[in-house]
Amino acid sequence: MEQYTGSEQAVAPASTVGQVLAQRAAGEYGAYVGLDVHKETIVVAVARPGRAVAEDWGEIRHTAKAIDKLVTRLNATFAEQVLLFCYEAGPCGYDLHRRLLGYGHDCQVVAPSLIPTKPGDRIKTDRRDARRLATSLRCGDLTAIWVPDHEAEAMRDLVRAREDFKHAQRRARQQLGAFVLRHGHHWPGNRSRWTRAHYRWLESLTFADERQRWVMDDYLEAVHAATQRVADLDQRLEQALAQWSLAPVVHALVALRGIDRLSAMVLLAELGDLRRFSSPRQLMGYLGLVPSEHSSGEHRRQGRITATGNRRGRRILVESAWSYRFPARQTDHLARKAAAAPPEAQRIAWKAQKRLCGRYRRLLQSGKNTKQTTVSIARELAGFVWAIAQQTMPPANAQAS
Repeated sequence: MEQYTGSEQAVAPASTVGQVLAQRAAGEYGAYVGLDVHKETIVVAVARPGRAVAEDWGEIRHTAKAIDKLVTRLNATFAEQVLLFCYEAGPCGYDLHRRLLGYGHDCQVVAPSLIPTKPGDRIKTDRRDARRLATSLRCGDLTAIWVPDHEAEAMRDLVRAREDFKHAQRRARQQLGAFVLRHGHHWPGNRSRWTRAHYRWLESLTFADERQRWVMDDYLEAVHAATQRVADLDQRLEQALAQWSLAPVVHALVALRGIDRLSAMVLLAELGDLRRFSSPRQLMGYLGLVPSEHSSGEHRRQGRITATGNRRGRRILVESAWSYRFPARQTDHLARKAAAAPPEAQRIAWKAQKRLCGRYRRLLQSGKNTKQTTVSIARELAGFVWAIAQQTMPPANAQAS
């Protein structure tokens, strides 16, 4: 299949870009195009302005050449008017989005979980999906997601690769530990594992059969290889941080208790420009840290958090929230950690520590269990992350460059 690279993208002239922005603001487009995107094919449907039923435009190959022909055909049909495209977020990424923008049209990548559906509709086909996308797009019923630029996507791929390698390391260690335990060997529970002493103990183990020693060596080699991959990714993350436009924000977020440099990098790689959230509440909702609610009439019922949105960012904040179970204090470790942060970020971090440490104790004393308390602290911690980012986020033009 023909691959699309960023260097092939056509650049729209300034007049066309201005036209796109004006039509986007006015909500006026020549047509609304729904794309049901798959690895090999794209099913196309077009909804014209008004209330007419969306039209089927057939199926094309998911290649740059076929997309070029589709856009040329649409331009001829709608007299070079600016069109609004949409497709669901999925494994095919954002190359199609960037290509369509390069033609001078507008495009939205929409959240699949927020697409309106009819409970009684039991038939699902690609053509129906494309028509539903086009019709919902025309009605304004779709929720567009944030599409990262090339730099943000590269950093996100890097931190997610490290997460994948960390899972592989954990799995390799579990397999080794299970093998050792099956043969009657047990490392004392009060001693740290995966230290030099632990590795020397593993290498000194003896087995009744030589083949079991071979298995032990293979498991050990897998653990060493997985650990080395994680170390290599850590080094590459440090190199990438020096060139990242959001590096000042990373250093500022490190001032917060419970957030180290890696946690800050994961947060910013997953969330991007935090200025797109108009308030801390919006960020909390995006992270799925707000309580779910089912209310009707006089009855109001709130339950667990919605757990929607970005799960990696939510996990980082929940893990960081555990550190606020201890009293607020300005230790030497926290002072060294926050040394590179600007004074305003340090002031917000100290304010966050005093509030969240006290709130942690009050929630526990009121009868909340530890997990509920930690999630509540994580929700408020998101607000302080938002506040620090507003102070230290670089200007939009500097970030784009």
